[in-house]
Amino acid sequence: MSFPSISFYTPQALWLLLLLPAWWAWRRGRRADSIVFSQASVLARGPRTGSWIRRAMFLLRNLSIVFLILTLARPRAGAKVENLSSQGINIVLAIDLSSSMLAQDFRPQNRLEVAKARVKSFIAGRRSDRIGIVAFAGEALTQVPLTTDYAVVLQAVDNLQAGQLEDGTAIGTALATAANRLRGAPGKSKVLILLTDGINNRGTVDPRTAAQAASAYGIKIYTIGVGTQGSAPVPVGRGPNGGLIFQMQRVELDEVMLSDIARQTGGRYFRARDAAALQAIYQQIDRLERAPVQSRTIVRYAELFRWPLTLAILSLVAELLLVAWRAPLP
Repeated sequence: MSFPSISFYTPQALWLLLLLPAWWAWRRGRRADSIVFSQASVLARGPRTGSWIRRAMFLLRNLSIVFLILTLARPRAGAKVENLSSQGINIVLAIDLSSSMLAQDFRPQNRLEVAKARVKSFIAGRRSDRIGIVAFAGEALTQVPLTTDYAVVLQAVDNLQAGQLEDGTAIGTALATAANRLRGAPGKSKVLILLTDGINNRGTVDPRTAAQAASAYGIKIYTIGVGTQGSAPVPVGRGPNGGLIFQMQRVELDEVMLSDIARQTGGRYFRARDAAALQAIYQQIDRLERAPVQSRTIVRYAELFRWPLTLAILSLVAELLLVAWRAPLP
């Protein structure tokens, strides 16, 4: 059995309880000036008749005083702690869904599945940050706007699949779409993490121009290039049974452009040649973008003074009824 934690708003009132022993001592040394009988005829029944009435009245009066003092002390129980305001980092994750992300150089899974697992681990480490997801290939589409509902974000990452968008790699369009989500976000810290395995070959927006615009809005961009050095098995079509046909192709990454984009906004460029490197990169970004969360909390109390007040009134009423029934004679 558990009991709620009880505190007192004015605990100084409890010092009044020390007056009770002094009153007891004074009353004990004082000679009784009345006979506790409601009628003189009951004297014939014996000298101890009615003594319980005096003790009951004394007990009820003490209870009334104790409960009144507890009422003055205002007991209360903490109901719960609520976050009233919290400010973290605004982060948009731009993830490449082009067909080359199915390349199987991050065994035992392809690049996209490994990237999704590392992104989910990164999201799981956030606490008060707003997260958004932008998927891109030959075009860019916002999957999830900025939110702190991490369950929704994780579900959206699970649903990312190559082939959902027109094939290609529109890095500039992805940057512009993600920056548009971040530019009006509350707070000062705005971060865009772009993951891609190719070169910009689609879209009408130049990546460096998009990065320049993002920098004007105070957005910091981290770029991640994924893919092994040299060649990798890349899907080039499907066979008669519907399975993917892979062919060894040269891994092409415009690392100069990705570095320029990151440097232009105060971010960094990372190269992930395997799953372990990609995990380490997200962990490093997580450390770089750790910021103290400013929050304000309030404890909502449940006031309990009505209980001792009710008991004090009941004790006083009981004493008055006892007096009315068998009052002491002077």
